[in-house]
Amino acid sequence: MATAARDNYEAEPQRGYWRWSKQDFLPEESFQSWNNYVSALSQSWPRFKDRLLSRSDDATETEELKKQSEHDMKRCLNWWDLIWFGFGAVIGAGIFVLTGQEAHDHAGSAIVLSYVASGFSAMLSVFCYTEFAVEVPSAGGSFAYLRVELGDFVAFITAGNILLESVIGSAAVARSWTSYFTSLLNRPKDSLRIKTNLQEGYNLLDPIASGVLLIAAVITMISTKKTSYLNWIASAINTAVIIFVIIAGFAHADTSNLTPFLPYGAKGVFQAAAIIYFAYGGFDHIATMAEETKNPSRDIPIGLVGSMSMITVIYCLMALSLSMMQKYTAIDTGAAFSVAFQHVGMKWAKYVVAFGALKGMTTVLLVARLAQARYITHIARCHMIPPWFALVHPKTGTPINATLLITIASAIIAFFTGLKVLSSLISVSTLFVFMMISVALLVRRYYVRGVTPRENLVKLVIFLVLIIASSIGISAYWGLRPNGWLGYTVTVPVWFLATLGMSLFLTQQRVPRVWGVPLVPWLPSLSIATNIFLMGSLEYEAFIRFGVCTVVMLIYYFLFGLHATYDMAHQQEKLQSKVDHRETIKNEEGP
Repeated sequence: MATAARDNYEAEPQRGYWRWSKQDFLPEESFQSWNNYVSALSQSWPRFKDRLLSRSDDATETEELKKQSEHDMKRCLNWWDLIWFGFGAVIGAGIFVLTGQEAHDHAGSAIVLSYVASGFSAMLSVFCYTEFAVEVPSAGGSFAYLRVELGDFVAFITAGNILLESVIGSAAVARSWTSYFTSLLNRPKDSLRIKTNLQEGYNLLDPIASGVLLIAAVITMISTKKTSYLNWIASAINTAVIIFVIIAGFAHADTSNLTPFLPYGAKGVFQAAAIIYFAYGGFDHIATMAEETKNPSRDIPIGLVGSMSMITVIYCLMALSLSMMQKYTAIDTGAAFSVAFQHVGMKWAKYVVAFGALKGMTTVLLVARLAQARYITHIARCHMIPPWFALVHPKTGTPINATLLITIASAIIAFFTGLKVLSSLISVSTLFVFMMISVALLVRRYYVRGVTPRENLVKLVIFLVLIIASSIGISAYWGLRPNGWLGYTVTVPVWFLATLGMSLFLTQQRVPRVWGVPLVPWLPSLSIATNIFLMGSLEYEAFIRFGVCTVVMLIYYFLFGLHATYDMAHQQEKLQSKVDHRETIKNEEGP
């Protein structure tokens, strides 16, 4: 396959970047005519079975698919860049916006415990991501990892959720940017938005949010390294503001504001934890920069684990300082920290906080434009979306087409949709993707095609089903009876015994070359359980939206993605067959 792809690639003359022919968008055989498409649709079931059983491999994801972009991205990043990208990607919208919203509505003064719970779950996912990013250093991030371990179909469903997370997450941050900009100008909360008669949640139009997204996109399209420099500066300013918030917050702390500490009970703490998990969601962006990292095996673990460890501590300290400055019932859900400082007599401090929040959200948008475009690029390399979006510009070394796609989609949603609608939906997608990565890591460690006996594969599947089912049971029982205990006497032992069984009765088939998750299978299994538990803490409306979006993804997959990826895979097989045939004839003829 590698030789065939290389021969095919080298045989084609170089073409300009800006091109618009049908072949650039729909080169697959199934879309060359209406008859071809109808024929492809009639073969949907056998094609689905083919793609369901197919698996990619490390070399394909890291080397061969890159040729679809025609030009390489520039390797210009080191561990220092990645740590600051971690800060820039994560600190912004979550801590400055969702903290106040969730403290007021769900957790009360115990919002700090929500950050501890979310941070613990996030760190488990960070370990899983880090091993994959070192072993499979691809711009596709979790999409590439799942293609290797769980196949095309699972990877597509995850890719759809990655795109959903990317588009909606950026829209949420952009809406928050407008809120804090309004606060900085000392204007009423929605004064810079356009009021309409549309349904509530969609009736405040936000042209500023859309404009900020477009500006961030232009910067990232120019240069990755220059974006990194700008991120350093903005993140340094944001860090200074965070230090100020923590010190000033504790200086004006009133411990009586912490009473009652659990006004909504433990259920409220975990409901809030599920929502504020969005605040940790940006860490996976670092994994998509592997192709532009000079030494992925060294730089990515430092960048991922280092930045997230510091961020978790920062989040907990900031949440605690907010709870001690102002009682949870009085916390403003839109600009919590600014209003809290105004409450303790530091009116001028709200401008410092608003400025720092704007800086933080700006870096979130910058890094998001960078990372999300790389997701899109790799998904397009596999032809799950038109391959035109996989192209990398020869001069800038950046995927301009992919950046435009993700930015325009986010800008349209940010223009219409309110933050509350966005944040509940994005948390489901984020938790689902992180849970799937943990499953994929266990598959990677315990199953190697052509090596693992079938008996062990069956055991692995049984143990995974038990782990996932018991985790769902724990989450469901918590939602139905938060003060009960009887159900846990069944679900928790099943989870424990399934994980123990995997540890005792299965032998790990693969050892990480450089960096690996410790305590396998316990940490990945715990990551599955915590992500599912947090998903179960969300309100049912979020799952309805998630379900509707998943149905739309499936319709797209069976109408387009399935046939495009099937044609691409079999085209590669035909090319390889021709190369093998030529080599056979050459060997028979002799020198």
